[in-house]
Amino acid sequence: MFTLSRIGIVAAAFVLGWATAAPAFAQDGDFAGKTITIYIGNPAGGTFDLIGRLVARHLGAYLPGHPTVIAENMPGAGSLRAAAYIYNVAPKDGTALGIVSETLAVEQALGNPAVQFDAAKFTWIGRVVAGNAVHIMWHTSKVHSIDDAKRFVATVAGTGTGNVSQAVPMLLNAVLGTKFKIVGGYQAANETMLAMERGEVEGAGVNWSMVKAVKAQWLRDNKITVILQDQPSRRPDLPNVPALGELGETPEAKQLLGLYANTGAIGRAFFAPPGLTPATTKALRDGFLAMTKDPEFVDDAKKVSADDLDVATGERVLDAVQRTLSVPPPVLQRARQIFSR
Repeated sequence: MFTLSRIGIVAAAFVLGWATAAPAFAQDGDFAGKTITIYIGNPAGGTFDLIGRLVARHLGAYLPGHPTVIAENMPGAGSLRAAAYIYNVAPKDGTALGIVSETLAVEQALGNPAVQFDAAKFTWIGRVVAGNAVHIMWHTSKVHSIDDAKRFVATVAGTGTGNVSQAVPMLLNAVLGTKFKIVGGYQAANETMLAMERGEVEGAGVNWSMVKAVKAQWLRDNKITVILQDQPSRRPDLPNVPALGELGETPEAKQLLGLYANTGAIGRAFFAPPGLTPATTKALRDGFLAMTKDPEFVDDAKKVSADDLDVATGERVLDAVQRTLSVPPPVLQRARQIFSR
């Protein structure tokens, strides 16, 4: 039987315990005094790096507690090394975010051994820009169209099997009979474009926004031809360039090419590890969307070749990931054969 004094002790202990636990609960989703690291799965200089650092400059102002946000490059395995780190090692408190190749779900579906994660279980925060990769050829090449590529051998720069610059030409060779010869070992889009200029390769797969912003002179001087856009359908500003989604003469061929035509919906998206609390997830997603509406952010985006903003919520990005992971098994088996997976 409790005496009054014992009841008082129990009550005091309860109050003390509640008071001790209350700040932790109240601070869930509050980043005051913390540092958030955005891990960029690509080397410096490419669009993933530029957009990762763009978000790092602005995101902290829109999160509770106004944390410091820094960017850190973690290249490797076609950018999948960073994804594996965030999934398996990084803290699950919202202080670790990532941006990697939009093909991460495709690589998971194809059984890439570098995939040490489940893309559908990441906490997707949001997308800044949809993927808008295009394939360009230097003016001295014999190849100025996909039909030309079926007749002539042309060298193209590759930046790793996990990136569209290398994966799409391989797929085109197998499905359409093109004769692209892939020269691997390049780290980022800026290197592949320099390689074109030097005559090391004839073509490359790069971001269309970067081409317009950084290599506008090439377009004015007809130094390059855009022969393909990795989209389900043609962009309004590239009406005469075939889209990957419209190629292929059989249902299987269209599904194979569609694997990479649909990666644009993931694009330059940011994610956190699985297992974040609902409050932390909401704080990151709300802050991210608020950031993308800020005129200062929009102006800064124009300076880093990200003026074609196409913002999407974390939920929409997750939906695109799940669609990719639900491709029919026979199509995936054929794709694995193409890529020797």
